Amino acid sequence: MQKIGFIGLGIMGRPMAINLVKSGFKVEVFDISEAAVETVVAAGAKANSVESMAQDADFIITMLPAAKHVRQVLEGNKGIFANAHKGLVVIDMSSIGPADAQALAEEAKKHQIVTLDAPVSGGEPGAISGTLSIMVGGDQATFDQSLPIFHSVGKDVVLVGGHGSGVTAKLANQIIVNLNIAAVSEALVLAAKAGIDIEKMYQAIRGGLAGSSVLDAKVPLILDRNFKPGGTIAINMKDLTNVLQTAHDLDVPLPMSSQLLEIFHALKADGKVLNDHGGIIQYYEKIANVEVKRGN
Repeated sequence: MQKIGFIGLGIMGRPMAINLVKSGFKVEVFDISEAAVETVVAAGAKANSVESMAQDADFIITMLPAAKHVRQVLEGNKGIFANAHKGLVVIDMSSIGPADAQALAEEAKKHQIVTLDAPVSGGEPGAISGTLSIMVGGDQATFDQSLPIFHSVGKDVVLVGGHGSGVTAKLANQIIVNLNIAAVSEALVLAAKAGIDIEKMYQAIRGGLAGSSVLDAKVPLILDRNFKPGGTIAINMKDLTNVLQTAHDLDVPLPMSSQLLEIFHALKADGKVLNDHGGIIQYYEKIANVEVKRGN
């Protein structure tokens, strides 16, 4: 039975850790939230420190909000680097920038640790059902070694390329998802202002070229005015910030992503940063003075 340390038990990490327990792994967990730790311990995991995990786990998974948080658990006297045994595999499933992923991989190598960047897509529903899409950056041997772990939390698992490739694929994913939500929002606000039945319009278009996983996932929630986060505006704003930083480094103009990032900042200023990113529609509703809901 392989021992897995899991650090970061937020909206995504908590169900992912529980799915690893269900798959038969010996799971040790750490989070600054005692309540989150207690929830996963009740499912069969064991609470432990980062320092102890580094000393005796076969794999450590980090699922944290941003690169600075990943660095906090990797570096320092009580961090993973200072306490890891030779050959430890660290799988960072957070969404960070490719430059950060590559730098951490190089630093890990100095400590005889192997890393993979393996961000996910699918939101909280995918994390709960164990059907996440996982895009991985790293070497083939470590990827193959980690496949049983990936298949315990995800469905579609692809080694995209070397270190940094997984997080680069995730940045591309975030462009597509969030701009898709923005496009859906514009269409729904237009239809609502025109006074047509939004539910009937949705049924009319979902089977055509406008149909998408985003359309089916977000429209019912928007109609119910349910913006409980599966992926918060805050997290997606962080991802789009990484998108634009990476794009600027590569001399890639991204005008639509740039505009959407400003919309995220407007929603943050309006107190909606912890809403689901389906809440993008609230920006368009406000400037059009209309609300999209059932019965429009």
